[in-house]
Amino acid sequence: MKVCVIGAGAAGAVASIFLARGGASVVLVEKNEKIGKKLYITGKGRCNVTNDCEVQEFLSNVVRGEKYLRSAIYGFTPQDAMAFFEGLGVPLMVERGNRVFPLSEKSSDIIRALADEIARLGVDLKLNCEVKEIRKAKSGFEVLTPWEKIECDKVVVATGGISYASTGSTGDGYAFAKSFGHDIVEPKQALCPLLVAENVSSLQGISLKNVNLSAYDKEGNLITSEFGEMMFTARGITGPIVLTTSSYINRKDGIKLVVDLKPALDEKTLDARILRDFDGRKNQDLKNVTRALLPERLNLYVLKVAGLKESKKVNEVTKEERKRLVDTIKNLPFTCSGLAPFAEAVVTSGGVSLKDLKPTGESKLADGLYFVGETVDVDALTGGFNLQLAYATAVCCARDVLKTKE
Repeated sequence: MKVCVIGAGAAGAVASIFLARGGASVVLVEKNEKIGKKLYITGKGRCNVTNDCEVQEFLSNVVRGEKYLRSAIYGFTPQDAMAFFEGLGVPLMVERGNRVFPLSEKSSDIIRALADEIARLGVDLKLNCEVKEIRKAKSGFEVLTPWEKIECDKVVVATGGISYASTGSTGDGYAFAKSFGHDIVEPKQALCPLLVAENVSSLQGISLKNVNLSAYDKEGNLITSEFGEMMFTARGITGPIVLTTSSYINRKDGIKLVVDLKPALDEKTLDARILRDFDGRKNQDLKNVTRALLPERLNLYVLKVAGLKESKKVNEVTKEERKRLVDTIKNLPFTCSGLAPFAEAVVTSGGVSLKDLKPTGESKLADGLYFVGETVDVDALTGGFNLQLAYATAVCCARDVLKTKE
């Protein structure tokens, strides 16, 4: 059996290896000059290969497609992925949050191990080769490139989404899917910074730890609430809790964001703290006293939002004004005006509609045509979960292809 795998990222590389190990003749087509170009930049170049957690916990970190992914994840667990890479000669280590990295902290080691195994297995790797079209043939498929027509029995599309287009993720798989009648769920940025309507340019670069970010829909219902680190950009906010929030709100409009700058203190305790600060410095300007609570530029911003003059003497601040200050620190409001561009998104949400796919990734509309990884309408939170989805869907697909070979 001859199988053509399109795209040599995480999903395509792993699919090729499992197919070749199972005895299939594999052609791996990649339009870049090397494999794993997006893998190279994951985890800030360290490559967060998976998350060493139990399957149920893993599935709780899936944002879209949890039910669809169940069989794939149970069939190739995070622990299976760790054993796979260690079997390729890459020692791994587990860090905070069960995040798994190569011991060398170099994504290049993961890519090299995949490339070496692909070569060892005799996979026909075609680099700098862009697929233009997939056609159904009398027996199997024809995969057309500018230089040749590849005839094969099965096709696996692993071309990724449209985040980080510079790595080759330009949505090619969506066009292939459409040509066979598949619906495409509109791609949206996921795990990305958020833009806000307010002018926060004065806050750019301020990093906050141990804060809480809540997102509400236009009806005022809480969508998600995340605790941890965030940072201000020239146009909005970013950081771990912001990226997580983005994946939950990227298909909604009219989102209100609220930051609790002091989640460890309730309103009463925070008010008592402010009163203590006031008592010792009654004749000083308000801004000079409140900056003990917040970074200087954020302090001035909070006072402005609370409607308080920064030069007002502390002994002139009324109880009502103090209440406004407490409320603003606990509920600093922002209006989400949009998502950062795809170039800043870690993954793509959306893609080939799950209703047109079997749990193995095989098309319900064209027997022998498979879609895996980020090309499909599945995505998860940050922490190694999205790469694990790529491997698991690839392995599930490969096993299904090999069944038909028997």
